[in-house]
Amino acid sequence: MNQSEDELKDLIKLNSEKLSADEISELVISPCCGAVSLFIGTTRNHFEGRKVMHLEYEAYAPMAEAELKKICTDIRLKWPAVKHIAIHHRLGSVPISEASVIVAISSPHRAESLAAVQYCINTLKATVPIWKKEVYEEESSWKENKECFWVKTEK
Repeated sequence: MNQSEDELKDLIKLNSEKLSADEISELVISPCCGAVSLFIGTTRNHFEGRKVMHLEYEAYAPMAEAELKKICTDIRLKWPAVKHIAIHHRLGSVPISEASVIVAISSPHRAESLAAVQYCINTLKATVPIWKKEVYEEESSWKENKECFWVKTEK
């Protein structure tokens, strides 16, 4: 194994380009890993009985990227066997059936990468300042992530 194969990679990207699961999974493949786990979050065509036309995402990129880096650090502490992590989130308009977010994680065995992917997407939705606007047939509405701890208020 050469030096570059030994290095752990955390690949974070926020942009308005269409996301590709193939491209992102290729980023985390490693000869020492037998597992690559993916989560792909796509735009669905409905929400609570209303027709969704598309989603729009905005973020304060420096803060969002810092939070994503914290998630990578946490993953490495919880699952030391994890090799590479890629978290790509699309900003701007995301049409129906296209990916808004893709998480790819490699590890020697599936248990670690599967658990890490689930932790990653759940923590991303709860902590990363990325805002979603659902555009319906007749109107639009900014949506709060129900998991988001920084928007919840005490009752």
